[in-house]
Amino acid sequence: MTTIRTAVLRHEGALTFSTVTGTGRSPVFGDAAGDGELSPVETVVVALAACSAMDVVSIALKKRQDFTRYEIHVRGDQRDEYPQVLTRIDVTHEVEGPGVSVAAIRRCIELSATKYCPVNAMLSAGATEVHHGYHVIGTGPRPFDESAEVLVTGPYRRPDVLADQTG
Repeated sequence: MTTIRTAVLRHEGALTFSTVTGTGRSPVFGDAAGDGELSPVETVVVALAACSAMDVVSIALKKRQDFTRYEIHVRGDQRDEYPQVLTRIDVTHEVEGPGVSVAAIRRCIELSATKYCPVNAMLSAGATEVHHGYHVIGTGPRPFDESAEVLVTGPYRRPDVLADQTG
């Protein structure tokens, strides 16, 4: 089965474009950040963070990870030459709570990056190198604070091939 995604984008003047997606969402794209317009490239970076976050939280809950705070810090490097593609994105999952396991969070990130996140798969198959990492803060009886990189996907490497190597 195939999921079909649709949208209609309408020019509103200057560099502003309104859209309505097939699911009824209505983002506005453009270069006027002060007016709430979204940058297409920033939107790609945020889409990667959101896609990965949905995976990681879903998997972490199945693994019974007890976290009180979860956020992703994402940074994309966009080259100045045209086409101005993203060459590198750093995705850091910050998880805090009394019952978090570094090993479990690492595995959640690995599964998202190599199996579940379609945004990561598309970016990694192209010119973008994506660095996936974590910062886990354990607040339970034995507090700890640990950060590390989990893996790198891309450029020009399909994550499903990488999954076969790490799996």
